[in-house]
Amino acid sequence: MKKFTLELFIKIIGISAASGIGYQNEVIHLISDSADVLYEYHIKTEKLSKTALNESGKIAENLSKVGKSDFEAMTSDGSNYYIFGSGSGALRNTLIEINQESKEVISINDLSVLYESMKSFAGIDDKNFNIEGVSFYQDKWYFLNRGNGPQQQNGLFTITGDNLLESFNIVYNPIKLPKIDGVQAGFTDACVVDGQLYFLAAAEDSGSTYLDGAVKGSLIGRIDLQKMKVKSTKIISKTHKFEGLTHYSQDKNGLSFLLCEDADSDTKQADIYKIILK
Repeated sequence: MKKFTLELFIKIIGISAASGIGYQNEVIHLISDSADVLYEYHIKTEKLSKTALNESGKIAENLSKVGKSDFEAMTSDGSNYYIFGSGSGALRNTLIEINQESKEVISINDLSVLYESMKSFAGIDDKNFNIEGVSFYQDKWYFLNRGNGPQQQNGLFTITGDNLLESFNIVYNPIKLPKIDGVQAGFTDACVVDGQLYFLAAAEDSGSTYLDGAVKGSLIGRIDLQKMKVKSTKIISKTHKFEGLTHYSQDKNGLSFLLCEDADSDTKQADIYKIILK
């Protein structure tokens, strides 16, 4: 991961605070940590559509910190998307299952039992628990806790079992990440490619899972899922806070991902970047 190229891929008007991204067949899906919405953007037609992610079926955007679901992570099993609240507050424990093609909301569930079990198992208290990345791969769920709380507890949960609501097994591995300009980087998203967990981490000078801080930059890295060890990291920006990562392509030039940025502003524009790891 010594060489990479990072470039602006596309700008999507009408989306604020993008926090998770998915890509398939020239279609980009996005979630926002300030909206109960799944956004669908067709690259060729430049068409943007929205699906409500709540019981009411109504589009809810620009939500306050107090009232938002704080959707921070999205993953796919090939047929459905699974969208997760961060668990960093009482109202942030929601799991949405939605069909990738039809956009039919299949189920809305409460993850409180799972999240409380994860905290207890790993010794992480409420002020330090903040799930910002989830990746599903070979019947395992990989949850990344962002170490932006007071104890800076970056960690990787591996969840197996019949379901995520009441029948599951937990393995936890604390993960040490580097600092950027003296500020601890914390996980913001991840996806698995060929058995390797590629992740994003951002450094934000806050010390809180709830409050935003000054952005010091972002890095990309890779974890060997067999050894649960960080194999490499690379700072890719000193100014951007990248929060979403999805696999885009792989060829002789390298491995490509799409990234989305959360600018921590009310600007209704999502900047999507492409990174190629040589």
